[in-house]
Amino acid sequence: MILQTEVHGLIATNSYFYIDDETRHGFLIDPGAEAEKLLKIIARENFTIEKILITHGHFDHIGAVPELQSRLGVEVCMQKNGRAYAKNSAWNLSAYFGAEMTLDDVTYLDDFSEIFLAANKNFSVKLIPLAGHTTDGAIFFAAKDCVAFVGDSIFLSSYGRTDFPGGDELTLFKNIKEKIFTLPDETILLSGHSAPTTVADEKNRPWFID
Repeated sequence: MILQTEVHGLIATNSYFYIDDETRHGFLIDPGAEAEKLLKIIARENFTIEKILITHGHFDHIGAVPELQSRLGVEVCMQKNGRAYAKNSAWNLSAYFGAEMTLDDVTYLDDFSEIFLAANKNFSVKLIPLAGHTTDGAIFFAAKDCVAFVGDSIFLSSYGRTDFPGGDELTLFKNIKEKIFTLPDETILLSGHSAPTTVADEKNRPWFID
């Protein structure tokens, strides 16, 4: 089960619950704001969140993490370069919006780590590093359901900004080509700020410069 929930801080962001239907355990991806809203969904749906997964360390993707971490007592996981964003309010951009924040007690994962549910070892996602929007960018690919949670690397008919700390447009385009466009064409791409799209559709968009 995938449940998309738009949360609203200074920027509206898509947060995702990726849940195993059999056990009701799963992952919460990019809780950018509105911790109470997300907690109410967890209680209403009888979800057990085993890990919080972060596609990149910008404030609009991590804003609700401290409260959720405190209330749920779960592990928070980022790509190994995420420390630069978790520990630096200028890099995570919160310093520029009057609400400086940093993260503590984060697990920094190696590239291509497979992240399994304790409740069901057949339910997992793979962390695929995808720098360009940020240096710690990652997508979480679930082969079983042919879906990728892509953060701000790629959107419907567009791609992420590269003018923030750690951004690089050439790196982003190279990684989109090599790490997203090599996924199966039918892969559904779920981003931080757009409607869903697919690998096949985005390969043929005029925005992409090969």
